[in-house]
Amino acid sequence: MSNATKHWEKTRSLLFVTLAIWFVFSIGIFLFAAEMNEVTGPFGYPWTYWFTCQGSLGIFVILCFWFANRQEKIDEEFGFNERGDQ
Repeated sequence: MSNATKHWEKTRSLLFVTLAIWFVFSIGIFLFAAEMNEVTGPFGYPWTYWFTCQGSLGIFVILCFWFANRQEKIDEEFGFNERGDQ
């Protein structure tokens, strides 16, 4: 296999993992929202509101940085680094 093909396979795998994590924290949580409505979270809001508003946004920010870091490592591994220090 060529270097570009191997790079694309790793990038595609990372993309699918990232999309799966995104799906769980954006849509998967709402599947159990009715059961969690009875539990109150901080400041008296229902737990579903608190978790989806605060927790999901935090996870998305972490996910963006994690994805960029992992993609940078994949790029360095296959020689597609964008840094000018090479």
